[in-house]
Amino acid sequence: MQVSLTSPLLTDLYQLTMLQGYLARGMDAPAVFEFFVRRLPPERNFLVAAGLEQALAYLETLAFSEEEIAWLRSTGRFDARLLEWLRGLRFTGSVWAVPEGTFIFPDEPILRVVAPLPQAQLVESRLINLLHFQTLIASKAVRCVLAAPGKQLIDFGMRRAHGAEAALYAARAAWIAGFGGTATVAAGARFRIPIFGTMAHSFVEAHDSEMEAFRSFARVQPDNVVLLIDTYDTERAARKVVELQKELEPQGIRIRGVRIDSGDLERHAHAVRAILDQGGCRHVTIFSSGSLDEYQLQRLLSDGAPIDGFGVGTLLDTSADRPYLDCAYKLQEYASIPRRKRSEGKATWPGPKQVWRQLRDGYFDHDVLTVQGDPQPGRALLREVMRNGRRTMEAESLEVMRARVAEQLGALPEPLRALSAAPPYEVRISPALRALAEEADRRIRD
Repeated sequence: MQVSLTSPLLTDLYQLTMLQGYLARGMDAPAVFEFFVRRLPPERNFLVAAGLEQALAYLETLAFSEEEIAWLRSTGRFDARLLEWLRGLRFTGSVWAVPEGTFIFPDEPILRVVAPLPQAQLVESRLINLLHFQTLIASKAVRCVLAAPGKQLIDFGMRRAHGAEAALYAARAAWIAGFGGTATVAAGARFRIPIFGTMAHSFVEAHDSEMEAFRSFARVQPDNVVLLIDTYDTERAARKVVELQKELEPQGIRIRGVRIDSGDLERHAHAVRAILDQGGCRHVTIFSSGSLDEYQLQRLLSDGAPIDGFGVGTLLDTSADRPYLDCAYKLQEYASIPRRKRSEGKATWPGPKQVWRQLRDGYFDHDVLTVQGDPQPGRALLREVMRNGRRTMEAESLEVMRARVAEQLGALPEPLRALSAAPPYEVRISPALRALAEEADRRIRD
């Protein structure tokens, strides 16, 4: 059978086997689950929450088709009670979450689900899948923004992303984080993200001469003449760009930029900049691509490379240096009783929680993690976004999320802006939350 990306079968088998056990015992009281990151990856000083819109859309449309029910029946694993329950399934719970673009730290809930236990359990795998990936990519992308302030950054990663959905969501997450656009056309259509593109080396190779390729491209794309100049000899191609600009000037066509995709980008950029400037093409920008990430951007710019923009692809869309987050979706309360995991190295804080952020002189000072309903100084980060299975507010635009990231970047203390590990940001555990943990521990011991 065909399985779409919206299918509730996008889950782990054990979710369904646990549901069968819950239903057999009549365990359908309200449960509280929270999604959070246990610890930051090495050299990451903060994360950027993303993916909430896709998570809410998944919950809103959660339903099994008759074909999916029939397939589950054919496996012989599930009893009639579970299959009938799945047939009538709709998400009826509530969701609290931090807005997309919010900077977050370890143990802080990014999203909380409050729903009958079987519902809250079933959605675990797909919610982690959606929230984890975009948070991972947004957190990588914002580091590129920090490394290249004021530079145009474009997502170039579709071809090496891990599938079509990953390519789309990477473009979305990078745009929220502050990128200027993407090369992925479908992301432009779906999310209204600006799209950018020039030419490939094959376009140059397909023509009998490099100049013929440049001339051909300029005439069919007169408003977007950005030429790839490293197919054969980068500096020689730059001289051809100067020559071509003189030819195109009477036709009202201006070459906007050149792209360098290989070799020593810093050395080539300096040489090309000199050739362009001497040839009267100071208006032509230099755009570079080719296995770039935040570390390469920082090195190039700190060394003074005259590069105006960058295409960041493979290393961004795969988050190559840190390809996963140590994140979890854990039960924190069931039937009004606090629940707490005590596993070594993976202990959790029980109960529904809130995060309060306090600023000092306009900068992040510390966060307080406490139980819901225990107000603290500062600003509460989690807000109710769904009640009784329906949204409580309109979906935010990507522009609002993008502005939130920019605002929080401005409030980020200088040590946390570094690409290397900094002293950890302080997340204080409130007395009320510690008391709830002790209560949960007593219950476990008893």
